Amino acid sequence: MANAEEFIAGRNSVVEALKSGRAINKVLITKGEKNGAVIREIIGLARSQGLVLQEVDAGKLDSIAGGVRHQGVLALVPPVEYAEIEDILAAAKDSGEPPFVVLLDELEDPHNLGAILRTADAAGVHGVLIPRRRSCPLSGTVAKTSAGAVEYVPVARIGNIGQTIDQLKKQGMWIVGADMEGQADYYDADLTGPLVIVVGSEGQGLGRLVKERCDFLVKIPMRGKINSLNASVACSLLLYEVRKQREQKLK
Repeated sequence: MANAEEFIAGRNSVVEALKSGRAINKVLITKGEKNGAVIREIIGLARSQGLVLQEVDAGKLDSIAGGVRHQGVLALVPPVEYAEIEDILAAAKDSGEPPFVVLLDELEDPHNLGAILRTADAAGVHGVLIPRRRSCPLSGTVAKTSAGAVEYVPVARIGNIGQTIDQLKKQGMWIVGADMEGQADYYDADLTGPLVIVVGSEGQGLGRLVKERCDFLVKIPMRGKINSLNASVACSLLLYEVRKQREQKLK
């Protein structure tokens, strides 16, 4: 099983990882450590690739590295390689099913992401999309919570969510957002076609611009005193409703 944080340590090692195109979640450098040609090269490469670059206390790097010599630089890397959206859609086509994709709008809790990947694998989801920024990346914690599903469910990182949704629409996908303002209860909506299920963050739900781009919104009826469900639980309900409707249509 993956460690809590998987990393590449040391200035030259991080430079080579950046140059090779290796998937990287985030680059950490010691606060104030911006002198030297190699550090400047790391900063330039990270920025040119749109990676998150964060200055942290030396103690945090020491804690993550666990005794490995890091020279003031760590690159946090995912436990598995990220996929591309094109790969996910190609796999769906090969399966003979309409594409079934999950898009997570700024979900930040690694335990929720891991739980969603576990359900996505069980429900037959073809892939999961996560934004590069303000979202939880694949990590050791995600891998552990997913109970191994991270090895089987392709995860692609995307840039602008709105642009990605527009691209998917052009490829014939229906965009369905989970939101308490939904026009229909989720089990009354037609979820049998090529779908992208969009689930929002734990605290804020779907962003306004994302909601506006959805073809329609569905809600989960709440009969108790609490007005929302955990993001992974809400996502699980929707994914199994899609699976149920698809199998009923085949009968």
